[in-house]
Amino acid sequence: MSAQPDAYTEALDRALLHAQAWLASLPSRPVGPRVDADTLAALSEGPLPASPTSPADVIDELASFAEPGLMAMPSGRFFGWVIGGTLPAALAADWLVTAWDQNAGMRFATPATAVLEETAGGWLLDLLGLPLGADVGFTTGATMANFVGLAAGRQWILEQSGWDLDRNGLAGSPRVRVFVGAERHDVIDLTLRYLGLGAPIVVDVDEEGRLRPDALAELMTAGDGPAIVCLQAGNVHSGASDPMGAAIDVAHRHGAWVHVDGAFGLWAAASPSYRAQLAGVESADSWATDAHKTLNVPYDCGVAIVSRPEVVRKVFGVHTSYLVAADATPGHPGPGDPFEKVPELSRRARGVPVWAALRSLGRDGTIALVDGLAANARALADGLLAMPGVEVLNQVVFTQVCVSFGSDERTRLVTQRLIADGSAWMSGSRWHGRDILRISVSNWSTDATDVALSLAAVARAGAAVEADAGR
Repeated sequence: MSAQPDAYTEALDRALLHAQAWLASLPSRPVGPRVDADTLAALSEGPLPASPTSPADVIDELASFAEPGLMAMPSGRFFGWVIGGTLPAALAADWLVTAWDQNAGMRFATPATAVLEETAGGWLLDLLGLPLGADVGFTTGATMANFVGLAAGRQWILEQSGWDLDRNGLAGSPRVRVFVGAERHDVIDLTLRYLGLGAPIVVDVDEEGRLRPDALAELMTAGDGPAIVCLQAGNVHSGASDPMGAAIDVAHRHGAWVHVDGAFGLWAAASPSYRAQLAGVESADSWATDAHKTLNVPYDCGVAIVSRPEVVRKVFGVHTSYLVAADATPGHPGPGDPFEKVPELSRRARGVPVWAALRSLGRDGTIALVDGLAANARALADGLLAMPGVEVLNQVVFTQVCVSFGSDERTRLVTQRLIADGSAWMSGSRWHGRDILRISVSNWSTDATDVALSLAAVARAGAAVEADAGR
């Protein structure tokens, strides 16, 4: 097999054609996949062929096989699971990242990608109003971004208690109390399991899922020992955020590390229209978000931000004879190596599409993106409220809308009809003891036409359920 540059040409040309055809199909294709995984698995059965296949033919085969099993997640009418689309500049940058094939772990070895990620990190801190001296690392997603922040918190809080975690491990250490809101995302519990911190202490929330600072204060006062408080920017159902300033003040009075899970909601801080919902968030100690959601860059791209670089680098840094470390001086750690900020030594330069997205949008475009997502959520909520028998259950404060069609059974039936229709995709969920249709507006390309088509699809689904009930 040739290693000459032209060995790539035909396969890349075919990939470009298939990618363009896919993107061109999004405005009109049904949102859901046309076949299920079991059907595709049956079609793919068989041994690995003995003979080689040309790269271009492989790409043709791949595109033909996958097309009926793809969901149109980049569509402006996809509102499921808080999943964004991909901005053009971010998509193209991701292709370059793959072509460059850089292991983005070391600043010395891959200075171009390291500096692009450092620049993107600085832009993010400025946009979100977070401490400019914080470390920014790019992870596989929000799960690992939360892992980074909580791992740094575990390290710091045990050090403050006089326990050497690196030497002694967790066995025999003081128990770290972790306080979470009753409506935190389940990924927090998952991350605590990864870190060996056990089950959290659950704090009462209000009707929109916001943690109550008075309840947090009562629980923290009832015990002692090292503590971490996890706050939430963007409830996955209501979109509401915990009262950051008041909750952080309570936590810090008790010497706790404060981590903010802001997978999509942290982006509200970029907008003058929504920043007040997160007032005080800059006083936390670590933050996690997902650039694939609100910023609309390709998977995988979580963002982990830690206010104390020396702590996160102690957790994830490693020093060997064959790794050329970034320059640092005592008291001035410098930018550090990318691998010191995430749980990976080897990784793709996933922060480069973030640079491209922000560079293409600029500050004004980023604000317009955030505001536009929230405006479309409001438009969908208003349109749904105009339909008979529809109830919007949450205060629509950001990009989430939760809807009931009366009984749980009717809500489930409308959801099923909507998904079967294929014109729009909104996922079912359960909130406050009720089955709901949950709408997450996360795609940069959603426009007024998409909103109107989606509302019409919901109306058709509701009418079909009514017709079935009348038979």
